Amino acid sequence: MKQLTDSALDALSLQAQQSPRLRANSNLHAELTDPVQRLAIAMEPDTLVVPHRHPQTWELLSALRGRFVVLTFDDAGKVTERVVLGEGRNVLEFPANTWHAVLSLDSGGVIFEVKQGPYTPIGESDIAVWSKGRDAATLNAWYAVARVGDSL
Repeated sequence: MKQLTDSALDALSLQAQQSPRLRANSNLHAELTDPVQRLAIAMEPDTLVVPHRHPQTWELLSALRGRFVVLTFDDAGKVTERVVLGEGRNVLEFPANTWHAVLSLDSGGVIFEVKQGPYTPIGESDIAVWSKGRDAATLNAWYAVARVGDSL
């Protein structure tokens, strides 16, 4: 039986805090080729999740600890949805090919992600053109205040 205990989440959060990317993950799936990818991702507030999409799979997110701003966008970069996961909403799922970004609002935050496998790295064409060239501080500051209808 695989488990995500409080002590395992504590260790994962510490690992994220010490990582240059301010992020660390713990996979429940055994192989990157598994048909369902399941992982806990510890994310510190200054980590950068660039707006991206997964053309081959839907994605499900759940807040295990902390709060996360989840934004979805249209092709031009206009915010189509804004959810604060972990604040009255515990699980969300969006379809394949949805542009999205995530911002951790709390130190020690851990999000759980489920999507179809096998693991496929995000290709250059699946990183939003309208976000390229912007640094982490700029994008994260905008994520924190962006509302439906806003564009970067």
